[in-house]
Amino acid sequence: MVNLKKAAIIGLGNVGASIAFHLMTTNLFSELVLIDIAKDKAEGEAMDLSHGLPYCSSVMDIHHGDYEDIKDASVIILTSGAAQKVGETRLDLIHKNVAILRSILKELKRVEMEGILLLVANPVDILTHFAVKELGIPKSRVFGSGTVLDTARLKFLLSQRLEVDPRNVHAVIIGEHGDSELAVDSIANISSMPLEDFMDYKGIENKGEVLQEIDKEVRESAYEIISKKGSTYYGIAMSVGRICSAIVNDEHSMLPVSVELDGEYGLKDIALSIPSIVGRKGVEHILEIPLSVSERRKLIRSGESLGEVIRSVNEKK
Repeated sequence: MVNLKKAAIIGLGNVGASIAFHLMTTNLFSELVLIDIAKDKAEGEAMDLSHGLPYCSSVMDIHHGDYEDIKDASVIILTSGAAQKVGETRLDLIHKNVAILRSILKELKRVEMEGILLLVANPVDILTHFAVKELGIPKSRVFGSGTVLDTARLKFLLSQRLEVDPRNVHAVIIGEHGDSELAVDSIANISSMPLEDFMDYKGIENKGEVLQEIDKEVRESAYEIISKKGSTYYGIAMSVGRICSAIVNDEHSMLPVSVELDGEYGLKDIALSIPSIVGRKGVEHILEIPLSVSERRKLIRSGESLGEVIRSVNEKK
């Protein structure tokens, strides 16, 4: 039986460790199991985190473990994979990380995992697709962190440019978590006021150019952070925490997670980030939001580019 208050993290690099630290502060879970191919690393992280519990509001059992220990975890967060290097795209990681993914899926199948698999390792859309196809459980229980972080970056940058609380910015990034992602500007709004109308209110000229600049900055944010500090991990840790909250609290929240498509938007047999309703059972509904002709065309191109990568991986299988 699934233990709703139990989570697991597979992979304790900077991303996995940051997610563990963030979850320790949220009170979402009472047990957190850490797994890494380097068992001493997992044990060390568990010790270090646990030593902070006296100063934390959470009551939590944090420990390292094996795959048998996470069969009943409500959420298994997979971050294992080769790290993205300077000058390397997320898609450059594909062959290395698909091999790592398959070794982990073999173990999850062996123990017959009961909860939700949340993929975070990159390229997250490609890995989500193969996990859905190869794990053999309902696709509602297998999805990726997608563009939840990219969407947060978009909201932050818009809030800075418009001088407004980022919590009042309602916008979304869809498509690939990567270079072909796109902002759905046509339905973006500032607390129900259409984005373009709000830009008029703020006296912003050349609205199209401003939005293109922000979109470009969102796409390039990860590359810039990697060039400056080596990797990104705080933002994705907060994003994973947001997804976990939607699951544990059964929020039915709309989040742009990476989901396997089966005809939505005319796309099939690929995973892309699409606004979806997320609750205790995982992805409850994939939403077909209204898109402009241009946005739909860009989404199709994004899907087609990932489809080509999937075919190349299948050919080398």
